[in-house]
Amino acid sequence: MESHRPQSHEVHLEWPPSRLIEWAGKTGPQTAALLEAILSGKPHPCEGYRGCLGILRLGDKYSPERVERASARAIAHQACHYMSVKKILERGLDREPLFPPEAAAPTASHDNLRGADYFSG
Repeated sequence: MESHRPQSHEVHLEWPPSRLIEWAGKTGPQTAALLEAILSGKPHPCEGYRGCLGILRLGDKYSPERVERASARAIAHQACHYMSVKKILERGLDREPLFPPEAAAPTASHDNLRGADYFSG
């Protein structure tokens, strides 16, 4: 262990990444997938522990359901970072549809537009 780290931080470094992912799975599969993405995106998984623990601690302030929805949004937008999840929750974006329905294209009316009838026949 590295002596410059506080003892409380050293304890987390002894955990295998699977322990954090399993812990996140108690919140939900999206949260577990988010932590897995964070950890696998680092040269050394322990570099992602602080962010992962921060995401798990967000469950103390927000409900597990909200953390799960925020995790899904972070994954969908490839924003797999603690700050992204925190901002999603702070702004209530987890309560918005993940993929909003497509807006219908406006129907234009113009003298030069030809309808389907023009091309059939």
